Amino acid sequence: MQLVKPFRVIFFLLCLITGSALSAFGEARSLDDIKDSGLIRIAVYTDYPPFSFIENDSPTGIDIDIAREIASALDVELELIWMTPGETTEDDFRNYLWKGHIIHRIKADVMMRAPYDPSFSQKRDDVGLLVNELVHMFAPYHREGWQIIHNTQTLPEVETMGMFQYHTIGAEIDSIPHFYLTSAFGGRLREKTSHYSSNADAFDAMKAGTVEAVMGLRSQISYLSQFVDNEQYRLASNAFPLIGKQKWDIGLAVHTNYRALGYEIGDVITRMVVEGDMQRLFEKYKTIYEMPPYFAGIESSE
Repeated sequence: MQLVKPFRVIFFLLCLITGSALSAFGEARSLDDIKDSGLIRIAVYTDYPPFSFIENDSPTGIDIDIAREIASALDVELELIWMTPGETTEDDFRNYLWKGHIIHRIKADVMMRAPYDPSFSQKRDDVGLLVNELVHMFAPYHREGWQIIHNTQTLPEVETMGMFQYHTIGAEIDSIPHFYLTSAFGGRLREKTSHYSSNADAFDAMKAGTVEAVMGLRSQISYLSQFVDNEQYRLASNAFPLIGKQKWDIGLAVHTNYRALGYEIGDVITRMVVEGDMQRLFEKYKTIYEMPPYFAGIESSE
């Protein structure tokens, strides 16, 4: 038995060392750990123009540029963690911030495009526990909304959503616009609604004359509008009754244990918004930008 013990000790030490190495690679980290390592891992969504996508074999997009600005401000290198979205935002928090995906187990230090909404951050489950207690959401950098673009040759103006009882419209399948168009108003818009695998495919259908309009996220629709004739295809200015939230704020998230990191990054985002860099960044990608109300007072005091 005594001959076996040293081997057990060695095996235990090897497991401990290996486990520590994997943990160091997989764990979300503090501000000091990030600066000491010289590297920050920021999670962005895969194939999500205009925010994060690959163009000419290079990562590009609004969130990529913001991530680079954060890394530069902290004087560290940037490593992008590409996220495949889960069914809910809570799934993405779990997979990329506090637990790790069931396959890769890699966690990011920061996650882009997190909701900035007090009611969402304070959301509780059936027994009254906070659903997102392990996540700190902060620094709203963009106010998102819904948008319709329409073919003026067959649909000169979009005055109300009721017009789509008689005019065709497309949306990305399983998106909120798709559910809205097929279920709101007693389902009266359903027959004129078509679904597509992406907003880009819906745009192709509109250009081919299959549908007369497309509905989606304002940022994505305005981004895609640069690739069509803006005399023929125009952005509408209608409201969206019965859709729930007309507008909402998008920010960032870190593990709740590392709020100091959030405060440091929050200063970077505040500077970008208040000094107009965020506006210019959205203009670079020809995307509509709206400043979150959070910054209105800060802007007026500058």
